[in-house]
Amino acid sequence: MNSRKKLLDSLNHRSGAVPMDFGATAVTGMHVETVAALRDYYGLEKRLVKVHEPYQMLGLIEEDLKQALGVDVEGVTGRNTMFGFPAEDYKPWKLFSGLEVLVPGGFNLTDDGAGGYFIHPEGDITNPPSGHLPKGGYYFDSVIRQEPIDEDALNPEDNLQEFGPISDADLAYFKQKIVQNSSTGRGVIASFGGTGLGDIALVPAPQLPHPRGIRDVEEWYVSTAIRQDYVHEVFDRQSKLALQNLDKLNRAAGDLVDVAFICGTDFGTQIGTFCSPETFDTLYLPYYKRINDWIHQNTAWKTFKHSCGAIEGLMTRLIAAGFDIINPVQCSASGMDAQLLKDKYGEQITFWGGGIDTQRILPFGTPDEVRKQVRERLEIFSKNGGYVFNAIHNVQPRTPVENVAAMIETVRDFNK
Repeated sequence: MNSRKKLLDSLNHRSGAVPMDFGATAVTGMHVETVAALRDYYGLEKRLVKVHEPYQMLGLIEEDLKQALGVDVEGVTGRNTMFGFPAEDYKPWKLFSGLEVLVPGGFNLTDDGAGGYFIHPEGDITNPPSGHLPKGGYYFDSVIRQEPIDEDALNPEDNLQEFGPISDADLAYFKQKIVQNSSTGRGVIASFGGTGLGDIALVPAPQLPHPRGIRDVEEWYVSTAIRQDYVHEVFDRQSKLALQNLDKLNRAAGDLVDVAFICGTDFGTQIGTFCSPETFDTLYLPYYKRINDWIHQNTAWKTFKHSCGAIEGLMTRLIAAGFDIINPVQCSASGMDAQLLKDKYGEQITFWGGGIDTQRILPFGTPDEVRKQVRERLEIFSKNGGYVFNAIHNVQPRTPVENVAAMIETVRDFNK
């Protein structure tokens, strides 16, 4: 079956083979070490793996590995990485493990004085560092660069510094990539950017040399409680800009896009939610609904919402906000039992993820334990469609490659 048809059937809740995604988004990928190990495991051509997103050190899954894994989804993202330089002009670099990889040309580091590294926005080491890779670490943490806050001079425009009309160059880039990726026969998910309302990974703006506004993670969460008028203004202006850009993108290549990645704002901890249902209703839902309603009225795209954690208590609200897809389906969190989620919400939303626990079973279990959990999740989530297989968030470094292969092979066997 054509991979795109497999994806569309599942998104429209028709029974059939389960589509699989690895590498199409920044939350459904694999660490570069894992990608390198899989290339060796499947006996593919020996070559260095590209780190296409250095923030999480995600490895690029190239066409030969996509075929070996059997993935059904292609991803389209913007030209620049999270640190504001393009994923191009690759050069060699060694991880702490000794593995040699390829990193973008703007991946320019300075020593932190303790065996780790700083990375700088736009690849310019004269800019204050915006990311930190500690000694022995596997990915970067944002460096918080919060200017002193003057309550009387807070300006929502400062938190809109990175948002604006899409450039002709970016529009042409998205169109070219969408056309290219749709020609593979796989489904296409596009991460256009600009619609991530309060995504905490984006609040520190690691791509900006000198971010203004509220950029401290803790201060942002405080603001959602005590500065709601300010946050409303930011979300209102951001969503209006987003719709203007989405209109241009839809006109450029809309028919070739199947899914739009809307937002990665996490609402869950391991045991509960970051905000009350009432706060979600007043602060987030109106703007999500504005974006999702426009997309559903003007395109055939399905809308994708990422939120880690124990979010079962917000599921009806996420559905009311117009989301078609929820990811990563963290079944290990409180109240997130797979059967419960499928029984209560399976007719109203597609689950994208949830296929294997990446905190315990995949990294620390045996291949047989991996096969058992993957089979159980497939049997639950695939009933009557509405399921795209993926792990619970990105596959982490040092995960045994035999376990990753067992996961992939179990999906294949299930589909047979």
